[in-house]
Amino acid sequence: MSEMKGEHNLNNVSEATEDVSVSVSDKDHHHPKPKRVASLDIFRGLTVSLMILVDDAGGEWPMIGHAPWNGCNLADFVMPFFLFIVGMTIPLALKRIPNKLVAVKKVLVRTIKLLFWGLLLQGGFSHAPDNLTYGVDMKHIRWCGILQRIALAYLVVALVEIFSKSSVPNDPEPTQLSVFKLYYWHWLVGACILTLYMALLYGIYVPDWQFTIHNPESVYNGTTFTVTCGVRGKLDPPCNAVGYIDREVLGINHMYKRPAWRRTEACTEKPPYEGPFKENAPSWCYAPYEPEGILSSISAILSTIIGLHFGHVLIHLQDHSSRLKHWLLMGSALLTSGIILHFTYAIPLNKQLYTLSYVCVTSGASALVFSAIYIMVDIWSLKVLFMPLKWIGMNAMFVYVMAAAGIFAGFINGWYYDDPQNTLVYWIQKHVFIKVWHSKRLGILLYVIFAEIIFWAIVSGILHRLGIYWKL
Repeated sequence: MSEMKGEHNLNNVSEATEDVSVSVSDKDHHHPKPKRVASLDIFRGLTVSLMILVDDAGGEWPMIGHAPWNGCNLADFVMPFFLFIVGMTIPLALKRIPNKLVAVKKVLVRTIKLLFWGLLLQGGFSHAPDNLTYGVDMKHIRWCGILQRIALAYLVVALVEIFSKSSVPNDPEPTQLSVFKLYYWHWLVGACILTLYMALLYGIYVPDWQFTIHNPESVYNGTTFTVTCGVRGKLDPPCNAVGYIDREVLGINHMYKRPAWRRTEACTEKPPYEGPFKENAPSWCYAPYEPEGILSSISAILSTIIGLHFGHVLIHLQDHSSRLKHWLLMGSALLTSGIILHFTYAIPLNKQLYTLSYVCVTSGASALVFSAIYIMVDIWSLKVLFMPLKWIGMNAMFVYVMAAAGIFAGFINGWYYDDPQNTLVYWIQKHVFIKVWHSKRLGILLYVIFAEIIFWAIVSGILHRLGIYWKL
């Protein structure tokens, strides 16, 4: 989503995704039109499509929505997939920019753009698609979000790539192990980030804390609750260090108001559905929590560093078998390590905390999914089967803003008849899908697939045909 769209000059691959040409050897300068890595476009398009699916159908199908706390559902793979793709594209995009100052300028400009769009779309200014209003009280603006997390990971990893390139020696015959040696700085930075994260996660003392509900629709509006903690190293919803740091630094009024933990058994009457709270629900069920907060975003940088390594493998290893061997072995090792950490109760899988086991499982899954796409598209040449995903991937920012952020649906909802609920979007949902299938759950799922994902694939295909792309 956040990567540059353009072209790469890579051996043994077909069309790619980014907007900076990458040459693997000097002879490639003679090619008039560099090729693109189609598998990256398709992987990005798949990830955007998954985001639309889980966001808009997850309410009726909670098993694909975010896990309420520990665990890993389909929705919990979306953010790590994005971060992994960002990492893969960084070495491809920066390879042809030898001037460090120019490269840093490009990185900073893109980071600022990502932060701007993140605040605009998820800070509370936009109320799309359901509410036909806009504007945010700065006392309650949400500072963090999806694009802000991507911006942080991109900034840190891109700067590491820029300033460590001069220390990378020439490797005339790169091997499976030499790729690790060439870019040892990346792994040193990753080790430092992991050490900092683990030290803060398990070392910070979390005291008791208070919050006040600001919701006119709640019977507890204006009520102040106290949450009892006084612990260190706990990973439960109310007393973890991730939430404590966000409350102290961001301020509790600037955090996400409807966290996934509201669907835990402790809170809701019908888990994993969001609904009325139990009468004896603990006070923290009503509290805000930031799923893209400060400490968890620091840990999320690890997903991008792993993606960065996979991007270097794509550049340095010149044949399909070597690339796939490296990707599959590393992906399987990461996935297995994360599963072991979770099921031995050492470190639980948790997207809200962005734990080490979660990093391993989702990065391993990213590697295996990308490898599968690479095999089907760049080796077996089945690209035509994935063209809709490729089109979405080439205009991912556009589709994210229009579909995932609900801007287009909000625009359509603005043209209602007699009642704000009587709009074209609601009419299609009700009469074309829900009533036809006599099921709200199935109707919503089919609506998201056909009226959103496939619709935006067609629109993206038309824009691709016209050569129109939304670049950051």
